[in-house]
Amino acid sequence: YSGGRAEARKVVWGWVDKLPGVRPSAEGAETAGAADRKPEDKQGINSSKSKYSQQYLFGRLSAENIRNLVKEARKDTGSSPLYRIWLDHEVKRFVNQSVSTVKADAAHHAFSASGKDIVWAVIDTGVDHTHPHFEEHKNLTLDAPLRHRDFTSTSADDEELKRAACVDAAGHGTHVAGIIAGEFKAADGRPIVATVKARNESGDVTTETITDIPRMSGMAPECKILSLKALNGDGAGLASNLIAALEYVQELNGGGRRIRVHGVNMSVGYDFEPKWFACGQSPLCVEVDRLVRSGVVVVVAAGNTGYGYNQSVARGPVPAGQDVTINDPGNAELAITVGSTHRNMPHVYGVSYFSSKGPTGDGRLKPDIVAPGEKIISCKSSNAGPQGEAASAGDPAAGAAAPSPGTASNQPNAAHYKEDSGTSMAAPHVSGVIAAFLSVRREFIGKPETVKEIFLSTATDLKRATYFQGRGLVDLMRAIQSV
Repeated sequence: YSGGRAEARKVVWGWVDKLPGVRPSAEGAETAGAADRKPEDKQGINSSKSKYSQQYLFGRLSAENIRNLVKEARKDTGSSPLYRIWLDHEVKRFVNQSVSTVKADAAHHAFSASGKDIVWAVIDTGVDHTHPHFEEHKNLTLDAPLRHRDFTSTSADDEELKRAACVDAAGHGTHVAGIIAGEFKAADGRPIVATVKARNESGDVTTETITDIPRMSGMAPECKILSLKALNGDGAGLASNLIAALEYVQELNGGGRRIRVHGVNMSVGYDFEPKWFACGQSPLCVEVDRLVRSGVVVVVAAGNTGYGYNQSVARGPVPAGQDVTINDPGNAELAITVGSTHRNMPHVYGVSYFSSKGPTGDGRLKPDIVAPGEKIISCKSSNAGPQGEAASAGDPAAGAAAPSPGTASNQPNAAHYKEDSGTSMAAPHVSGVIAAFLSVRREFIGKPETVKEIFLSTATDLKRATYFQGRGLVDLMRAIQSV
């Protein structure tokens, strides 16, 4: 645009404010009168999210007003300030023995690869700051200018946005963060209480409480966690929340001039729809690639849509694995896209049935790598209600009932953990081992593409199809020793 991006934003924002049913708004402030309207009636620019983006304006418009906006853009005889209008896709969750599976325990002892002085952003449902798993190493205590932020809110109050990002009503983000970082050791009066699931002979899913676990640790116990809340208490959100969060990281890092946030974990996304756009070129994928080029490692869950039905002539619909099922933003070229394998017997059981499989819609190799994602025990959010107990998509134990009242899980001073499955759990294993790697191989900070190649070249081949396993199982010890 002849006036540059700033002027283009200003012009398009002005057009939107003049559309029927849209109340005028000022850049940097919440849409005027938004608090007086129902969510489905709110039209206009979401200035709370849009202020972090130079490339996009995020908002809500009726179909009629979208057409009106296009008509306005076509009146411009010169270069138009409006390039493209995208659907704001709804995104969703992809929902301790595994520490040794990826050799993180060996790296802790041999190299002191604890994640110290590394910061990892978790773009998810928030992280429960009250969980004792994050106490010992103060994983959620950050120095300015790093601030937790809630992108599901339209509030302009920075303190409120910071507070809300450390509340996790869905329970997903806390579970993910606990796999990456933190540590808790059971002591007298403070036991570890874990709720796990099992399927009985009848096929029914039951729950069991375990109280004899001595210690729980993330892959990089001392790594700092930056909570960027992009999904609400129901585990739902919009692609624009993710884009705004990525651009917030860009802002914190000065566009790559000073790396304060070293990596991002995204165990969220949406199903790829080939007819909408070229694979890997959605706004979300473009922003992931842009962030990687600025010096940040971005780890993404492949998705849990790798299982469905094939139409058999002899038998009709037959359950089967599905290829070309990588979800966005896992289709982003520069992201490290992670599939799921068994937590402690990956060579025996291979790639999880639910794990999304490649290739991408345009024929590229994905996933890049696999990590444990089945029946993973990690932090249970104290903020989560019944919906926080729901298993990730693809969890074979979905629908399990919560423990009955009066069990050991109700001990007030206990550290509570739960089991969950999905590529959501596999991705933070990779985020954690890379954080551990960077803490002892600091020369690779700001070189995410080199880091990706190191981990792909040192992965363990599970002897499965390339489009199932990528390069194989992540191996922290081999990655550290390779350089």
